[in-house]
Amino acid sequence: MLTVSIIMPLYNAAAYVEAAIVSVLAQTYPHWQLIIVDDGSKDKSVAVVENFLQDSRIRLLKNSENSGAVVSRNKAIEVATGDIMAFLDSDDVWYPSKLEKQMGEYERHPQTAIVFSNYEQMDAQGNGLGKVIASPISVDYSTLLKSNCIGCLTATYNKTLLGKRYFVQQGHEDYILWLSILKQGHIATNVGDCLAKYRLTTNSLSANKIKAASWQWQIYRQVEKLSIFKSSYYFICYVIAGLKKHR
Repeated sequence: MLTVSIIMPLYNAAAYVEAAIVSVLAQTYPHWQLIIVDDGSKDKSVAVVENFLQDSRIRLLKNSENSGAVVSRNKAIEVATGDIMAFLDSDDVWYPSKLEKQMGEYERHPQTAIVFSNYEQMDAQGNGLGKVIASPISVDYSTLLKSNCIGCLTATYNKTLLGKRYFVQQGHEDYILWLSILKQGHIATNVGDCLAKYRLTTNSLSANKIKAASWQWQIYRQVEKLSIFKSSYYFICYVIAGLKKHR
């Protein structure tokens, strides 16, 4: 039976983190551990989490100072013991069947590197916006270069196959991680269902298109070392995908 380590960075999310944890507790797949890393929250986030620590599957770690989501995620990965790594931010939620459907894919295809799903958007109050972000069923390196179609809140990777993979300290760090895995010839599989809800807030990166576009270009040129021609081609694909996603 596959075990799952769920990685959750936490910073000033007292209004949301309970819903995120409850959505993990509601999973129909019970073989998980939830590792929450508080990044120096100034609100009551830690107090909210402490209410759930009677469940031995939930663990709370604390950074000595505010260090950012990358450091928090990597700290959790360092101590994680699961066969599969999963990621859930403290303001997002999962549907109950999320892990069960994804672990079924790994059980059927043990050489699969990444399994993810579609997700929908909700507003800051948790109300659905009627917008599902759907992705291809199969994603390779070239496909991923055109757009980050793997939502971090739905992504899982196969630690048994890949070993522990960590995030780098750069914008779109999740995208860089997926690219580094698929660049080795692996394929990411979408189970095809909508299994999570992404909360749109004023701080959401999706609300800052210029910064996101700048990071995307830097990834093409500085991380993936693509030529100007290839970078321009994939950047155009990225813009088109973004327009389709938000129309």
